[in-house]
Amino acid sequence: MENDKNLKNWLTDFQLQHPLVIAGPCSAETEVQVLKIAHELKDSDVSIFRAGIWKPRTRPGGFEGVGAIGLKWLLKAKAETGLLMAIEVANANHVQLALEHDIDVLWIGARTTVNPFAVQEIADALKNTDKIVLLKNPVNPDLSLWIGGLERLYNANIKKLGVIHRGFSTYDKTKYRNNPEWQIAIDLQNKFPDLPLICDPSHITGRRDMIQEVSQQALDLNYDGLIIETHIDPDNAWSDVAQQVTPTVLKQIFKELKVRKTTDEADEFNQQMNQLRTQIDDFDRKLLETLGSRMKIADKIGVLKKEKNVAVLQNKRWQELLEKMILDGSQKGLSEEFIIHLFKAIHQESISHQEKIINS
Repeated sequence: MENDKNLKNWLTDFQLQHPLVIAGPCSAETEVQVLKIAHELKDSDVSIFRAGIWKPRTRPGGFEGVGAIGLKWLLKAKAETGLLMAIEVANANHVQLALEHDIDVLWIGARTTVNPFAVQEIADALKNTDKIVLLKNPVNPDLSLWIGGLERLYNANIKKLGVIHRGFSTYDKTKYRNNPEWQIAIDLQNKFPDLPLICDPSHITGRRDMIQEVSQQALDLNYDGLIIETHIDPDNAWSDVAQQVTPTVLKQIFKELKVRKTTDEADEFNQQMNQLRTQIDDFDRKLLETLGSRMKIADKIGVLKKEKNVAVLQNKRWQELLEKMILDGSQKGLSEEFIIHLFKAIHQESISHQEKIINS
């Protein structure tokens, strides 16, 4: 699969003056709930109404969706509001039911994207469809797996494709429910610049108070749209209570979001940008030189440890170093999350250098 300017045609056809917005409850709960939310979103920036019909949960015992009966509620919501309808599908049976009920947009969830067999089954069921099909990133931070799922759908002659960035699971505790790992989405964007890219701040954050912040970050990175979970009574929702916002809050978010220009043709702007980028390039070069010098010292430590038969990993020293760097970093305006990621990577590289020496 290669980039194709026609990939964005389905999005262009909406003729929007703002980013695409998909919104609605995490789960369709009752007919009344679905219709009320849809009507409250009707006269807003929302173009597509979303609702979970089947809800794959991490562990059994939780609410797993109302099932096919909810599709009839979406049909009614579509007839009454004119909004397009979107649901998640996880197998060929879901696809068949969705097509029978004329669902406009089908998305493949993160837990499904991670399974090539499941994605292929869905691709086969959707072959040659004119529906919009969106692929969420896999749970784990694996760009190849994300692209592989995309290729399976593309090879099934599905023309209206897009991707949803909903963040990645991580064992490390962060402020996010699913760590955004923005660089992975940026790498996908660079590979397929005309493929519509939509951000899911609800699943990235897991917190309604962070929806605005992450939505703005996505727009600053030239994302094409947002998918935001919206409920009339979030605190009593049947699933994902903490990350859903009310329609009123959602509309306020729309008002406060700023859509950036991709560029500015003014000579003064370009001159200033080139100057600043030159400074960034210079700092990056110096960073690499400093890291290279640091690793040479790590090599010397490895030689000393080999001579004295000392283990590579010195966990107490590592914890003390990390705590000091977090403190120093905060005084320089650097987030704890960034410092942890940075120094974990540096520490791992140091260990690799020393292991090579000790085992040589």
